[in-house]
Amino acid sequence: MDINTNTFSQNVHDHAKADDKKDDSTTGQVISEIAQAKKQMNASILESSVNVNISVGNDSLSLVLKTALENINEALQESTGEANSIQSAYDAGVDVSPEVTASRIVSLSTGFFNRYQQNHPEMEQDEALTSFVEIIQKGVDTGFGEAREILSGLDVLEGDIANNINQTYELVQQKLELFLDSAKEAQTTSEIGG
Repeated sequence: MDINTNTFSQNVHDHAKADDKKDDSTTGQVISEIAQAKKQMNASILESSVNVNISVGNDSLSLVLKTALENINEALQESTGEANSIQSAYDAGVDVSPEVTASRIVSLSTGFFNRYQQNHPEMEQDEALTSFVEIIQKGVDTGFGEAREILSGLDVLEGDIANNINQTYELVQQKLELFLDSAKEAQTTSEIGG
């Protein structure tokens, strides 16, 4: 069995750029097939590799963290040019409490701001910060949405699991705002002092 490790957007992009396309009338069908293959792959991954009791709250947060990081990675790849930069850091092993999960998501993703800024020298610092955080927030929203969908499909998105996921999401949003505010404050301080 061949496993395609490309992300959904990479597969769609590759198809759109393919020289051997017969005509554009099949593009929608191919994209639909790619989307279906992604859903099947996600289901297969869950069925074959998660031999853990999903009803334990922290295990579901591990899924949320992994899904969020994959989507942040995908969102940042276009801007930083680095593939799987956050995923590599994630694979080292994880404590998955809401506070630690939120801190990890934010610290791993915001750690790429300098690279983002280098790739966008046309942006002022303030604009680059705002744009960067928006990219991360889109990845977070997509990742949490997909994780909720998976857990809901398994009929386990309730009680402590749902509460932990919601708490983690809120903490991520708060920490991203804190990052943005702190970075802007540091910029203002350096402009005044320098």
